[in-house]
Amino acid sequence: MYHALKLRENCEYDMMSLGEIMLRLDPGDCRVRNARSFRVWEGGGEYNVARGLRRCYGLKTAALTALADNDVGRLIEDFMLQGGVDTSFIKWAPFDGIGYSVRNGLNFTERGFGIRASKGISDRGHSAASQICPEDFDWDGIFGGRGVRWLHSGGIFAALSESTARTVIEAFKKAKEHGVIVSYDLNYRPSLWEKFGGKERAREVNREIAAFVDVMIGNEEDFNACLGYDVAVDDKSLRELNEVTYAEMLRAVCADYPNIKVAGTTLRGVKSANVNSWTAMAYSDGRVVRGIEFPELDIYDRVGGGDSFAAGLIYGLMTGDDLKRAVDLGTAGGALAMTTPGDTSMATLAEIEKVARGGSARIVR
Repeated sequence: MYHALKLRENCEYDMMSLGEIMLRLDPGDCRVRNARSFRVWEGGGEYNVARGLRRCYGLKTAALTALADNDVGRLIEDFMLQGGVDTSFIKWAPFDGIGYSVRNGLNFTERGFGIRASKGISDRGHSAASQICPEDFDWDGIFGGRGVRWLHSGGIFAALSESTARTVIEAFKKAKEHGVIVSYDLNYRPSLWEKFGGKERAREVNREIAAFVDVMIGNEEDFNACLGYDVAVDDKSLRELNEVTYAEMLRAVCADYPNIKVAGTTLRGVKSANVNSWTAMAYSDGRVVRGIEFPELDIYDRVGGGDSFAAGLIYGLMTGDDLKRAVDLGTAGGALAMTTPGDTSMATLAEIEKVARGGSARIVR
């Protein structure tokens, strides 16, 4: 897909993510308010893509992030090491023993069931990642010296503070100077932007970022909230979604930002917390393609589905010229990620490719 993509032998890393990594506390089948125990995972919209590209697709990835240097931070680091993501670029912030000035972000997440929606409760104020500044990383040394083929970040990190928004812009500028392909997941979170200027500020920041992006990813709500493309959002099944409208939206994004070579959107219809319709669509070079469809996908844990779509799409774009294959890998990868607990995918490339080809859930022995 990208003839300008750097050769693998000339780069130390296939891909890097830039964003916050949090500790997710999962109450299982219970509610957070009633839980007596939690299972813990790591997760973050940007990091999940790096981990997916490492564990599912076998690429060498690293995370640009910051953590408070205490046992919680070291636990997150241990999860990253288990996921195979290079931790060399963690910026460790001294911890004061209380968390007055810096701490690690926590994310309490309920999976939901039936008519009860999944729910996330973030506890991330004053986190180390929210204090990242453009000066914290040697961009020339990373992109030019070490060598990186692809950089990914997103709207969650950009919304954490004024400094993180500036960091995304500076990182993308430097990445482009060194010929690094840049992807960005709009990932709009109203709760993050509320204290930071709301939707108006979100659009201002994301429109500036969009000028440096090669691959823009989101869902129908993201493109509206972050860039101002007016597409009605509802919970109808995919059979009722106005696909023409979404296709025109993606065309408009690429027309308004000629630097964007691929624009992709996931399409989800929520029938219940456990049954969603799921597919995706992408536009590139005058062509719109639709991903494999799941009219009634059984959901175990919906968190991270969009990040796994992004990972599959990126892998497809990095390894071939077939946009349809890239979208199918992303759609299948996102679907499989939502069949297991946690933010990150437990699927293998072979499983993703099988589902992308229309394979069934018949038992494998």
